[in-house]
Amino acid sequence: MSGARQPSDYGLLRLPGGTFLMGSADRDAHADHEAPVRPVTVRAFAIAACCVTNAQFAEFVARAGYQTDAERLGWSYVFSGFLPAALRRGAARPGQAPWWCAVPGANSRHPEGPGSDVADRHDHPVVHVSWKDAAAYCRWARLRLPTEPEWEYAARGGLDQARYPWGDELMPGGRHRCNIWQGQFPVLNTAEDGYAGTAPADAFEANGYGLFNAAGNVWEWCADWFGPDRQARSMRGGSYLCHDSYCNRYRVAARTASPPDSSAGNLGFRCARSLAQVISSR
Repeated sequence: MSGARQPSDYGLLRLPGGTFLMGSADRDAHADHEAPVRPVTVRAFAIAACCVTNAQFAEFVARAGYQTDAERLGWSYVFSGFLPAALRRGAARPGQAPWWCAVPGANSRHPEGPGSDVADRHDHPVVHVSWKDAAAYCRWARLRLPTEPEWEYAARGGLDQARYPWGDELMPGGRHRCNIWQGQFPVLNTAEDGYAGTAPADAFEANGYGLFNAAGNVWEWCADWFGPDRQARSMRGGSYLCHDSYCNRYRVAARTASPPDSSAGNLGFRCARSLAQVISSR
């Protein structure tokens, strides 16, 4: 815990908790147990307004001497469209998602592999972090990952069963409210929302509770196991690669999962803390 920062440094938002309707019977719901819609009660807690940024994570790595899973394993998944031909050529690709390339040397410091860096992305969410990396950061910061009910409660921003953190329309008044794929996935991204990759952690408007980017930008690890087999951890929020043609998971109730040691160029996290702990720390 040497060099750990105080909770006030993380932009924590105090939420009162309560009972809300979790889940969705949405027409675009996937077979990942969004349904049924059910009342869920969460206790008072605090959650960060933004995902952990490259700058914040770099401070943790430097102070704690931490090595991420991507660094330990020597590779991570990068979207093929971000890579020069030399790195795309011959890269291993998962059969179900051939737009991902397993790139040696890709990690949180080098998000597109060797030769890339985050010098102009200090305020963007850190990516290429596994669930284990996110949990380690939280321990160092004396915080924790949010549970799925906490995440969804916060992401809804006080709205009852709305499709998105701001309401039911994806682009109210013709305005982009999140960083997702526009165009034809995976071959053409028009980047009409202003970003082809990650956006700053505080881009777009906050929801009713003050959370930024609870839809799109990067997937966010949650504390929970995804299912009873305990093989994968839950992720929420969707990412800049989500498109309604194949992955309309930027809806507030949507969820997916990945093994706890896996990482990719669209996967980050935000922190939470029990409200009693926040009060007692002041």
